[in-house]
Formats: sequence, structure tokens, C-alpha cells
Amino acid sequence: MARRFRGESDHKVDAKGRVSIPASFRRVIEMCDPDWTEGLPPRLILVYGGMTRNYLEGFTVQAMHEVDEKISRHPRGSAKRKAMERLYSAQSLETVVDETGRIVLPAKVREKIGLSVMARFVSSGDTFEIWQPDFYEASIAALDDDGFDPNMDPSVYLDGDTV
Repeated sequence: MARRFRGESDHKVDAKGRVSIPASFRRVIEMCDPDWTEGLPPRLILVYGGMTRNYLEGFTVQAMHEVDEKISRHPRGSAKRKAMERLYSAQSLETVVDETGRIVLPAKVREKIGLSVMARFVSSGDTFEIWQPDFYEASIAALDDDGFDPNMDPSVYLDGDTV
């Protein structure tokens, strides 16, 4: 089953915080919601995270189940488990895609990431990200801070960090 997001696109955010999800993203969300059937709204989880995150990370129900399984392998009460539970449980929200292909982003979440007029949806494998477009561009520019060469074809890294 294909469960990977592909592509990026910009979408208008209306005054009520409604934004359309790219159609190809909706297909993945539907396929990865075990309770979804035709006529029901597919569910997804948006992680807005702590102070270090200036984007939202969208998880399918299936992908979040995998994250929850990984978290549960850590000792209950450990600092690492508590930190992951706060990020993926407390600092997240479950939402549904309505019949027009939109989700509603609460004001608190929009304000946290500086989202007002446009939202950039960016695929990230089995998750996707929602950014304020200018912040996304700045994050791309910062990639060279960890040894990434923006002038090099990124496919050279597919076999590991050999370059």
C-alpha cells in the first residue's frame, strides 16, 4: 500500500482557519485511516510541538500508531518517554478532512507558526509539514548549517553520507 506523501503546494488559509489539503495527500490520509470508508471524513493528527517547531507535522492515523508503539517501548515515567508523549500526544490535535477537502487549523496553532494568508504543504515521506511559506524558505536556506551542500544534487546522499 502506498503511504508516502509527494510534492509541495501553497494553499490559501481563510479567516476561519480553513485550508485545503492537496488532493494527493488526502488519498494517503484516507488509505492510512483504518476506520475510513467512503462517505466518512478521514482523520489525521497534527503535531504542533514546542518552542522549537515553527511548522505543523501531519501524521496519518497509521503513522501515528507506529510512533505511539515506539514511545511505549521506553520505560513509563522516563524523561525521554515523557518528552515524546508531550510532543506527540499533548502538543498535537486530531482533526478530520471535511467533504470539501479542507481542515480547520485552530487560531492558537496558526499563531504559533505565523500562519495567516497562505500555507505551504510539504511532503516528508510518511508525514507532511505545513509551513508559513517564508519560514519554509528560511529553513531550506539553513540546511547548509549541518554540512548539506545546497549546490550539490541531493541524490548523492541516498546511499549514506559518503560525500
